[in-house]
Amino acid sequence: MPNYDAHVLSGVVSYPLAVALAGFLSSKGLPLELTTMAMIIGYALYVLGADLPDMDHPNALIHRGTKPIVSVLAGGATYINVAGRMNLGAEWLNTAAEWGIAVVVALIAWYAFTWLMPSHRGIVHSLLFAFIYGVLAFLLVEYGLDMSTGEGLYVGLVAFLGYTLHLVLDRSIKLV
Repeated sequence: MPNYDAHVLSGVVSYPLAVALAGFLSSKGLPLELTTMAMIIGYALYVLGADLPDMDHPNALIHRGTKPIVSVLAGGATYINVAGRMNLGAEWLNTAAEWGIAVVVALIAWYAFTWLMPSHRGIVHSLLFAFIYGVLAFLLVEYGLDMSTGEGLYVGLVAFLGYTLHLVLDRSIKLV
């Protein structure tokens, strides 16, 4: 099976094919907008998707990279929700206690990430997850970045294609 370099570099070099496919589909009436910003964001999510299915392998670089990001995001989101709610006296003490709670949640997220991850080449290595990744990319672009629906559809499509590229390289294409 291909390794990290093979998956990522395949994504890096095959992106023009994804752009060509999207351009062709757009010329046939699909409402895809291939703006410069959409293509740059699409490139990043396409290449990320080319290795993302391996996040279910505890020794994979993508797993080791994703795990701290999830942990920090969980801790940061917790801090945002508890900030200003403590009253232990001094402001610095309140802030330290609020961050203490955030750190506990970050630690729980750290261990839960691996514990909740299915076995390698399980459901994460499926077209269902490729579709979910594409939908999340679309939502990020349209609602998170406030870009147009056509740009979101383009980014969602190429994110799906990048994820699917990984499955093709692994010779393991399954629906679920």
